[in-house]
Amino acid sequence: MKFIDLRSDTVTTPTPKMREAMFSAEVGDDVYGDDPTVRELEELAAQRIGKEAALFVPSGTMGNQLALMTHTQRGDEVILGEDCHIFKYEVGAPAVLSGVQLRGLKTNGGMMDLEEVKAAIRPNDIHMPRTSLICLENAYSSGEVVPLHYLEKIREIAESHGLKIHLDGARIFNAAIYLGVDAREIARYADSVMFCLSKGLSAPVGSILAGSREFVEKARKYRKLLGGGMRQAGILAAAGMVALKEMVDRLCEDHENALYLAQKLINLGFEVDLKKVQINMVWARAKSHLNIEDLPEKLLAEGIKINPPINGLFRFVTHKDVTKGDIDKFVEILAKTMQVGEQV
Repeated sequence: MKFIDLRSDTVTTPTPKMREAMFSAEVGDDVYGDDPTVRELEELAAQRIGKEAALFVPSGTMGNQLALMTHTQRGDEVILGEDCHIFKYEVGAPAVLSGVQLRGLKTNGGMMDLEEVKAAIRPNDIHMPRTSLICLENAYSSGEVVPLHYLEKIREIAESHGLKIHLDGARIFNAAIYLGVDAREIARYADSVMFCLSKGLSAPVGSILAGSREFVEKARKYRKLLGGGMRQAGILAAAGMVALKEMVDRLCEDHENALYLAQKLINLGFEVDLKKVQINMVWARAKSHLNIEDLPEKLLAEGIKINPPINGLFRFVTHKDVTKGDIDKFVEILAKTMQVGEQV
């Protein structure tokens, strides 16, 4: 059975060109620095994001945590949104790996209040931790895109207090398409940037951490410490090369399909805020009287994969393996399933 998978864009499968590139990739030992395909990917990634250097890592979580390890000292404090990925979904890694304290602030549309950010920066006091880093995310975990003028304001605050900025740009190319700018225009406000090759860009494995040459070399050693020093990694990097060269511009199709899905769900009686459908994510609330907890199980039997609701909200994610026809089929099956639920 071919499943329609709307759980995440992490489920994307590699394209035929990726598989071919992986099969024929020239490789070496990347820990020794002599895998030519990895080096080529890192050079291309740095150029695409406007940084001096880049590092190929197994996952976005590792990329983010390497950034924290590299930018901070043990006992430091990091300011970030209380609902961002680093804070909520990386298993408490900042405490375990970097020994830092997280100062989570409320967000609106992925943005912390600027005055609250300023107020959260610790003074030079013997009783307090040192604030050393601000973490941003764009596109945000909610699917909303943070505007450039906000990034500029955060940059000004960071520079005035001698702080560094790390950007979790897992979906930075989605954000760039929504804003109508090159991804470098987003990345320029951060000292380091992580972005994923394995989400909408459809590579099977891997993310990129980019920054200054000094930053990347320090992060490279921490990558080895965490067990991320891969050997003939060019086989994986080859897919990442195809992802950067061929899969960025087509992300707009996923955005269009997300809006298409959102309207279909509204017609079905779901609550969707269309203003927040900015990239490839749709958050939808079902009719209050429906039993939604068993909906994923019922749809799975029909060949559709979705995540369980979070506080009554479903998240549906479009990607290159979901067509408009798939969306039509999903909505049709969803409507029938909901009708059965209402009769029961």
